[in-house]
Amino acid sequence: METTQILETIRMIEEEKLDIRTITMGISLLDCIDSNGAVARQKIYDKVTRLAEKLVETGKQIEMEFGIPIIHKRISVTPIALVAGASDDQNYTGYARTLDEAAKATGVNFIGGFSALVQKGYTAGDHKLIQSIPEALAETERVCSSVNVGSSRSGINMDAVAEMGRIVRETAERTAEAQGLGCAKLVIFANAVEDNPFMAGAFHGTGEADCILNVGVSGPGVVKRALEKVKGRSFDVVSETIKKIAFKITRMGQLVGQEASKRLNVPFGIVDLSLAPTPAVGDSVARILEELGLETAGTHGTTAALALLNDAVKKGGVMACSHVGGLSGAFIPVSEDEGMIDAVESGSLSLEKLEAMTAVCSVGLDMIAIPGDTPAETISAMIADEAAIGVINNKTTAVRVIPAPGKKVGDSVEFGGLLGHAPVMAVNTKSSAAFISRGGRIPSPIHSFKN
Repeated sequence: METTQILETIRMIEEEKLDIRTITMGISLLDCIDSNGAVARQKIYDKVTRLAEKLVETGKQIEMEFGIPIIHKRISVTPIALVAGASDDQNYTGYARTLDEAAKATGVNFIGGFSALVQKGYTAGDHKLIQSIPEALAETERVCSSVNVGSSRSGINMDAVAEMGRIVRETAERTAEAQGLGCAKLVIFANAVEDNPFMAGAFHGTGEADCILNVGVSGPGVVKRALEKVKGRSFDVVSETIKKIAFKITRMGQLVGQEASKRLNVPFGIVDLSLAPTPAVGDSVARILEELGLETAGTHGTTAALALLNDAVKKGGVMACSHVGGLSGAFIPVSEDEGMIDAVESGSLSLEKLEAMTAVCSVGLDMIAIPGDTPAETISAMIADEAAIGVINNKTTAVRVIPAPGKKVGDSVEFGGLLGHAPVMAVNTKSSAAFISRGGRIPSPIHSFKN
């Protein structure tokens, strides 16, 4: 039996693109706070490079010894708005540069946490960080940024929503030579989680330990191959099949996480068992939905199929790991999923259908290219819609859109690597400006009152 399981795992890795998408070291920077910004930044650099010094090397060793691909090694840190707020610095781009330098020194792919949590209101530090985002993302290579604008307990900060529409536009313009790539490193959340290992939204929450190791698994190709064997069977069989595969995938993530934790002498945190696609053929969430019987992703039935997939993944994975967390489910980033790209290009998948799908999947409108001249207020309204879905349904939702400079509907934006390429999608051209200009806060839903 053990030999059969080993051979099955080898096949899943070689033929079905099974991998560990990321091991992410979370590092608290609360002890780096200093009224002198230069001193704080030096403390940050020293702590990050000290704790993560062997992260990449350890990941590579585990890859070699276990034969399991680990695609990314990453770092997440305490939201910088909390750390930099004690200083009298007026611009926080210097903190982003420090994080970028630390990421390069340790060799990690990305470092997340140039972040602010403003779901109920702003501090002075939050304001400064948000205003620094366009410059910070334009001047750094590996830094990722996130802002949480709403939660089920506090409602939606519509002042922050309005501001983030403008920030997204400015970030795109500052990185116009790279087709707005800065926006691929910026995500706006509702109900952001503190232990998410995936970028661009990772940050190290204040409720976490000083240093921790989280793992993000993947495996859309494995799920699709398993479903090919139950073609035409009932949804009961489909659900059981997905659950069994999710169990195996998560078990592998637990194994890698525990091994890395032991070697780095860092506590093991969680496994995020999300199905995270890539642009490679055979590694697509959209193709799983089509395997369930849809002619193409986006047609009627897509939301139901995605709901089944998301639920079964969580049910199977939660039994396989001592601590499941992060986002956990199925991601639907357009540019990072070749099946989603095909569905958009064929006209089957619209922005409105994607929004409906976000009510039942992990996260939200992700890696979507829109016309470069899309008004900031329209982007803010998209953020508000997604935040409302998250707040009302008590789930994490997010927006990561790229208003591609100089591009119009039908054009394509090329990012390369895991970020793939994205067809520019049509956006409703009717104005939302008067709605967004109201400001204030949309109150939390009645079901949030549970004390």
